[in-house]
Amino acid sequence: MLEVKGIKEGIVIDHIKAGNGLKLFNLLMLEYINCPIVLVMNVDSKNLEKKDIIKIEDKFDLDLDKLGLIDSNITVNIIKNNKVIDKKNVTIPKKVKGTFKCSNPRCITNSDDYISPSFKLIDSKGTPEYLCEYCEEITKYDGYLLNK
Repeated sequence: MLEVKGIKEGIVIDHIKAGNGLKLFNLLMLEYINCPIVLVMNVDSKNLEKKDIIKIEDKFDLDLDKLGLIDSNITVNIIKNNKVIDKKNVTIPKKVKGTFKCSNPRCITNSDDYISPSFKLIDSKGTPEYLCEYCEEITKYDGYLLNK
């Protein structure tokens, strides 16, 4: 039987759809953090059947918009003295900047390093669709994020 202890102080990212935990682990570059971190994958869940969980035993700044792009069902729990002191739900962001590439290869954001791609959400059903603010191309978020 797998047993993972609770954390005294830090962050628990819960309700991650099974399979997205490793994407989040890589996005947050948790391999470079010098504190105890646990990534649990494919554990039973009442609501999701299977889910992933990440526990970070340290204070850590999270970009909730990026988490929302990968999985809008995520819950972020802030832990202090072994108790949840704050709980945040993420959503699909309405505006994103510098997070992913425009699908139009002729868009200025794909050829000029000084301009970050910027998008407005136009459809959040299924795969989120965004309108590029520079060329007005509709771009579906494909699951890959820029590391800027």
